[in-house]
Amino acid sequence: MILRTLSRTRLSLIAAVAFVAFAAAPAQAQFELKWLSAGSLHNWYSAVGAEPESQGFVGNQQDGWRWPGIYDFTDMQAGEGLWLGARNVTGPSGATFPIRVVHAGPRAIGSGEFFPVSFEMVSQYEPPVVFVDGALTEPEASMVNDRVDPNLPADRAIITVVNTLLGVTMTRTAYQFSNPFHDNYHIIEYVFENTGNTDGDPEIELPSQTITDFVPYWQYRWSVARETRYLIGNPTGWGRQTMLDARGDGLDAQYGTTGPGEDFRAIFAWHGLATDNERTYNNVGGPILREGVPAVQIASDDTLGRLGASQFIGTVVLHADASATDSSDDKSQPSVMNWIHSDDDLTSGNDAFTVDKMRREYEDIMTNDALARHAYVVEPSGMAGWIDTKADPARGTSGGYSAGFGYGPYTLAPGESVRIVVAEAADGLSREANRAVGEAFKVKVNENPANAHLQPLGVNINGGASLNKNEWVLSSRDSLFQTFNRAIANYNSGYQIQAAPLPPSQVSVDGGGDRITIAWEVYPGSTQNGFEVWRAESNVDEDYELIYTGGAADRSYDDTTPKRGIDYFYYVVATGGTTDGSDGAPAGRKLTSSRYYGQTYTPTQLKRPQGAAMEGIRVVPNPFYIGSPGRIQIFTELGELIDTIEHADGSGDVFWDHTTSSRQVIVSGIYIAVITVTADIVDNSTGEQLFSEGQTAFRKFVIIR
Repeated sequence: MILRTLSRTRLSLIAAVAFVAFAAAPAQAQFELKWLSAGSLHNWYSAVGAEPESQGFVGNQQDGWRWPGIYDFTDMQAGEGLWLGARNVTGPSGATFPIRVVHAGPRAIGSGEFFPVSFEMVSQYEPPVVFVDGALTEPEASMVNDRVDPNLPADRAIITVVNTLLGVTMTRTAYQFSNPFHDNYHIIEYVFENTGNTDGDPEIELPSQTITDFVPYWQYRWSVARETRYLIGNPTGWGRQTMLDARGDGLDAQYGTTGPGEDFRAIFAWHGLATDNERTYNNVGGPILREGVPAVQIASDDTLGRLGASQFIGTVVLHADASATDSSDDKSQPSVMNWIHSDDDLTSGNDAFTVDKMRREYEDIMTNDALARHAYVVEPSGMAGWIDTKADPARGTSGGYSAGFGYGPYTLAPGESVRIVVAEAADGLSREANRAVGEAFKVKVNENPANAHLQPLGVNINGGASLNKNEWVLSSRDSLFQTFNRAIANYNSGYQIQAAPLPPSQVSVDGGGDRITIAWEVYPGSTQNGFEVWRAESNVDEDYELIYTGGAADRSYDDTTPKRGIDYFYYVVATGGTTDGSDGAPAGRKLTSSRYYGQTYTPTQLKRPQGAAMEGIRVVPNPFYIGSPGRIQIFTELGELIDTIEHADGSGDVFWDHTTSSRQVIVSGIYIAVITVTADIVDNSTGEQLFSEGQTAFRKFVIIR
């Protein structure tokens, strides 16, 4: 579990000192993990090449595939599995298998079957950095860059190379784009090559084996969304209520789903009815209604009805090679698009040596195409039935259903490869729409709980005043389809979509005595029309307001309107040009850099005004317990100078991170702060000299670890 906390306990000196503490616990996953979070969709990737259940940063289900990523607990991924199978396989020991399957996920962690070779984060330009009061501020989903490649076609990419016991080496490249009209999907390219390497070292164990009837198969276990898990019911955390639908699976004519904008190959999901929980209202979209009932991921005062699970999520196929010798896109691929019981006995206890189970995995799941779509089996009438849904998406199962994609079968001679490209996406109602729809729905619930979801809400969002709650939720499907088509346009253009302006290379936000200063720097040679500064109060995921629009040459802004005692969060974006509509985005819209590159994740406040007398200096609290920290000139009790902090922002506070100047963490003990005035200080309003250069004050304080 990655735990990122900011303990901001002030050691206040009226003319100086305060402390900040950061704590982080390492991830407990089997393999190395990295976040891809340069846009609004945040997801983590594993060095094993898939994302098994409970192997993420939190070691729990519903971790990753966050959208919008700025908000807490918008995770919608319960797990992803990748199985690779083939017929007539000889293993490195000489043993033969009529069918062999190697597994990474959904529950198999991949150990002994998938062997990571390399795993790196690459950026198109040096990643921006953001500071708050001198300390680096990062999201939980922070990205750790390994190298810069100016020729990268996207803003960021995670490149994974994995050998497998099957003798197939997979290279997975996950791209993210910061263009705000293309930042809610990741394009993922998979290349499967018959290298004959069956382990983690460079030696080739099977140099001459041709792999026949090769099938790569993905399982996606989705659950929309983590925030409402304990509000709606614990089984929603593993997707028991998930509804699955598809396009391009060979069943479009059967279901009449051949309309404009639906010509793609995809499976997608939404939050369906959870029938195993006692409630008097329809839970589609995850309305937050239960006042006074604690729900772990929901603030105690968030009871106005806001929809917490209105997103749609899905995977769309962008390309699948026809064969190892024909790289054209085979429109008949995937050969299998199905839905499987997530808790089927074949989805756990997997290994690459149990012959009969591998046969069943390959024949019953990996190559077994669906004859009907899950959502229509649950509610045969389609949209009308989903709006007034009364059926259980789990259909009596314990875990609900997962989506499956199988490709091939392919033949791979030694050295041959096939390429498959998909986009993983999320979209839906905005936070403001979720709030408006949910609040209106709450009024209807108070009038008639059982029938509230069918009542028009009178909410005027984009002219949709006549829609009821479930119609609003299901309108998110259209948004997801739009995202699918943008991803398709991006891929078909060779990743030549309009580039967003480069973000600021550095943003610094500093609280002062009477203002908060936001300053930024730019990359050499970057061009932009101007900059915008946005601000929120109290929490990082509150609504932001535009507080400043500046010109291309501007590099700072003083926010003089904050109120004392309130936390403030900011982000800075560069602006440049408008969309031309060529890449699926609407034409004539302003282009900005990604807010996630210029976002503060830790708060700043107005600091206390500068004091008027040296006698007023105090160390508070004293003793001081670490979880907090120290500053100015800091000495040990023996007189050893361990740190010096310059204080020049005109406020009465400064922060110390409880380390020495060489970044060593200090031990428990008595410390001495020596505060020295380095220049005459005059009261600007009266002209009175408050402090003289050379004045000093000494204060002892105690650190207890």
